[in-house]
Order: sequence, then structure tokens, then C-alpha cells
Amino acid sequence: MQSRPDQGALLTILARLAGARTAVEVGTFTGYGAICIARGLAEGGRLTCFEVSERYAEIARRNLQLAGVADRVTIRIGPAREHLGELTEIDFAYVDADKGGYPAYYDALLPKLRPGGVLVLDNTLRGGRVVEPQDDQARAMAELNDRITADPRAESVLLGLGDGMTIVLRR
Repeated sequence: MQSRPDQGALLTILARLAGARTAVEVGTFTGYGAICIARGLAEGGRLTCFEVSERYAEIARRNLQLAGVADRVTIRIGPAREHLGELTEIDFAYVDADKGGYPAYYDALLPKLRPGGVLVLDNTLRGGRVVEPQDDQARAMAELNDRITADPRAESVLLGLGDGMTIVLRR
């Protein structure tokens, strides 16, 4: 479930290009993505991570500390869907969590992105299963991919990096 180094480097660069001062991560796992995003934050920038597992959150906290970026990151335990509505304007968001929740995360995060803000969704190819989806998760992701492509509020590209990364730029 760990992101690849090239994906991590891309997160750092995208956060930096977006001039991210306020960032959100949904699904933190061991903190690798959070480290990469935190490294790309603008001076004084903050990252809020949502993680459902206390165990993984604790591992992530240790890794963030070891990476020297813990002072820029807050990890909140619990389902992100319950708290995304509390967010104000954000510059950058990264989603790598329960795949069935992606449509709700997209719907909650896109309106919070400032114009020029960036949203990255990981695993949007689902091992190629989105081409001819046979299960609920693949169907949901295929429908979301189509919806993102047609969304007039955004420009997007689905990269074949890893298991697919969709990059969304808020218009």
C-alpha cells in the first residue's frame, strides 16, 4: 500500500507548484505521502491528514518526526467524510484511502479548493479494471473518472503512474 518514490516526488512538486499553504491528505497510512506533501509546502504551510487507524497514525507520526516535517502536519483520527465539511479554502489535497469513498471525497474537496488549487487521487486505474468494470469499486471509480473529465469546474489528467493518479486543477 506504500506509494512509489516517483509518486512521492510528484506530490512534492505539485504541492510546491500550487504554492500550497493549506493542504489535506485523506488516508495517511505510514506517512510517506504526508512527508512528500509537507516537503512541498510553502513557508508556514500546514498539512492536515485524516487517518482511520490509530496504529497507522502513530507510525506516521514517528515517520514525520524522523523526516523533520512533523511541525507542519496534524493527523486527525477518524473518517475524513465526517470532517471534510469543516475545512475552509485549501490549496492542495491528496486522496489515497478507501476507494469506494472517492466520489464523496471528490465532492467534498473540489469546492474547497481555491482556483488554481490541485487535487490528486491515487489508484484511479484500479489495476485496469476501470476499463471494463466488473465490481462495485471499479464501477464507482470508472464513473468518477468520467465525472471528473466532464466537470466544468476543473481540468484533469489521469496518469498511468503506479495504479493511476488523477491530477485535478480547480478552474
